[in-house]
Amino acid sequence: MEIVVAGRHTEVSPRYRAHLESKLAKIEQLAPRAQRVDVLVSHESNPRQAGISERVELTVVDKGPVIRAEACADDAYAALDVALGRLLERLRRARDRRKDHRNHTPLTPVDVRPPAAEPPAPSEPEPGEDGVTETVLGDSPVLIREKVHRAEPMTVDDALYEMELVGHDFFLFVDAETAQPAVAYRRRGWSYGVIKLDAPVVTGGTNRAVS
Repeated sequence: MEIVVAGRHTEVSPRYRAHLESKLAKIEQLAPRAQRVDVLVSHESNPRQAGISERVELTVVDKGPVIRAEACADDAYAALDVALGRLLERLRRARDRRKDHRNHTPLTPVDVRPPAAEPPAPSEPEPGEDGVTETVLGDSPVLIREKVHRAEPMTVDDALYEMELVGHDFFLFVDAETAQPAVAYRRRGWSYGVIKLDAPVVTGGTNRAVS
């Protein structure tokens, strides 16, 4: 399993890289087919956010859905511990779901939202990463961030499941039953919502999402 480490507004020391490799070895126990783990360590220089100035994002690239977790703390080591705990829990859920699917037993999505102290919105990727581009609207200060991704048809249940695996509050997908572009999103508590466009997806086209 390859571990790819990057730093944003910070330098990742050899000592921290060694600590990462030791900690992330646990991932192979739950995801033996994992091909790569992407680690992004970032630093927020705003003194008002000193308590959450260090952020660690972990993304497991496997043959199945992408599984992701992140956490913030005042120390990069503490942020890693929290993020890894969330990631391992999501990996266990993914493993259990595969087992239950073989037994034809559907699972109900589990609420794994981060604690209230965490920023509610997931961090956004930098321009140029994962098909992300940014454009300025004319001469205005309005900045539009656009991300292009390929969406495979899936059921609403699968969309909610994958949304939880990446820790987001929404998930863009194509409804397998109606071929309509749709967005699943979290409401309150155990409540979810789905919004669909009144138009089917054109076969062979590319789905575009602004996020």
